[in-house]
Amino acid sequence: MSKDKKGVYSGIIEKDENGNYFCGEYMLDYQRVEESFKLGDKITIKSIIENPSDRSFAQYPKKSRDFFLFNLKK
Repeated sequence: MSKDKKGVYSGIIEKDENGNYFCGEYMLDYQRVEESFKLGDKITIKSIIENPSDRSFAQYPKKSRDFFLFNLKK
C-alpha cells in the first residue's frame, strides 16, 4: 500500500495459498497474527528482518514481528 513515516510499510494483512500471513512483500509472524490480528486488518510494520525460514525465503525474503494496527500509535 504505502510507505509510512512512522513505520517501514502500511497495508492489509493477507494469507497466501500456503497459509503464510503477509503484508505487501513482507511475511508476518504467524503466531503474532493468530493471537492479535485478523485477515483484512490494516497494519503498520515498524521493523523488518531477513526471513530465517528456508521454506518461505524465496517468496518472502523479509519478515516482520514488529507491527501494529494502523490507527494505533506506538
